[in-house]
Amino acid sequence: MSTTATSAPTYTDVPVGLTETGERTEFDSMGDVSVPADRYWGAQTQRSLQHFSIGNDHMPIEVYRAYGIVKKAAALVNQKAGRLADWKAKAIIQAADETIAGHLDEEFPLFVWQTGSGTQSNMNINEVLSNRAIQLLGGVLGSQKPVGPNDDVNMAQSSNDSFPTAMHIAALTEIDERLLPSLRALHAEIAAKSTQWMDVVKIGRTHLEDAVPLTVGQEWSGYAAQLEGAIREVEHSREGLLRLALGGTAVGTGLNAPEGFSENVAAKIAELTGKAYVTAPNKFEAQGSLDAMVRAHAALRGVAVALMKIANDMRWLASGPRTGFAELVLPSNEPGSSIMPGKVNPTQCEAIVMISIQVLGDDSAVAFAGSQGNFELNAMRPIIINNFLHSARILGDGVHKFLTYSVEGTELNEKKLSSYVGESLMLVTALSPIIGYQNAAHIAENALANDQTLREAALDSGKVTAEQFDQIVVPASLVGHGVGGA
Repeated sequence: MSTTATSAPTYTDVPVGLTETGERTEFDSMGDVSVPADRYWGAQTQRSLQHFSIGNDHMPIEVYRAYGIVKKAAALVNQKAGRLADWKAKAIIQAADETIAGHLDEEFPLFVWQTGSGTQSNMNINEVLSNRAIQLLGGVLGSQKPVGPNDDVNMAQSSNDSFPTAMHIAALTEIDERLLPSLRALHAEIAAKSTQWMDVVKIGRTHLEDAVPLTVGQEWSGYAAQLEGAIREVEHSREGLLRLALGGTAVGTGLNAPEGFSENVAAKIAELTGKAYVTAPNKFEAQGSLDAMVRAHAALRGVAVALMKIANDMRWLASGPRTGFAELVLPSNEPGSSIMPGKVNPTQCEAIVMISIQVLGDDSAVAFAGSQGNFELNAMRPIIINNFLHSARILGDGVHKFLTYSVEGTELNEKKLSSYVGESLMLVTALSPIIGYQNAAHIAENALANDQTLREAALDSGKVTAEQFDQIVVPASLVGHGVGGA
């Protein structure tokens, strides 16, 4: 097919959307296929719907919106180089812009469980952009003239390099626009509460048993540090997603891609998105593996692990209100029981724990799929991008709700905290340097056996005087020197 023309067809800005009913005939290299007349997709999309309508798992729409950026960038590069006529490029670019904006979302119906290269999703967008461009140019839908899905929309590309490029763009968009803002906001609030509660003494717990004192602020500083580390890993992992496979075409050699195409199209994608995308330095790695996606999802796993610790601690520390720890008071958002009046549950914490469990499961699938690269292609791409976007989205949304409806409104039950400090036997640890470990242990054991306070048991032992006990066993002096401990 010629990529230039002496005169362009009439260009008409037809409103998005089709009103035809019934079916029309589309074709591909294998022959004719009937497709719904009110859709822009073509033969290969319809074949995929016939062969791979499996379950309810559709390819995430974020992939197609990212693909719109890929196709727009390629059209712009090919137009500038003179390989694609201006009038064709203009029509393809408008169709791509409509895809990016979400106006064509209903035209991308394919399922996750399809060809592992993503070829069917690549052809889905190629066909949609082709037919939409044909409509804009006043042509006949399904004719592949004057804009072809393979020769024009897919010019200088392969599914093998364009699909992982769309994966990276979709993944990085989700990280930057949803996940990281939510995580940073949660970290800021937890750090603020750590500062606010730095002088409130409580009893620590190790092995689920009473331990020596610390402050609530110190405990929450640990949560803040966990989140800070998780955020840092996500930020680090996103760097791998900035390297794009586009330009490697079928196996990484760049066959049928003009010289300089990979660099130019990566630069154009960077310009369109405002992100520092570059061409992958080794296309064989970029297409034969999906290691950057695996590493990025591993960072999401790290986020899930940190969140599970924080949410579990909060719901346990808020347990009660009368027979649990009851150190924290969480916001009361909704009734907690259909039979027990007045019951309120730590539902935001529970949601975060479930989200974290799901992300850990998603990560197992991503890692396993990432290990399945064979020769010049990893053909497990759809499950990886589906799981990645699923994990990033539920983490981002879940963290936002957790912050808004739990963490921000969490308060302390200082009366309960104080009573636990007063009753703790592990304060005896402060006496150990003075009277020895064994003597201190016996004091704690006798206090528990005889239902005494630690002070009573210590004085009964004869190993310490009242004056010594009151000078040494001062909870506020046993918590170290602020964040990070002694």
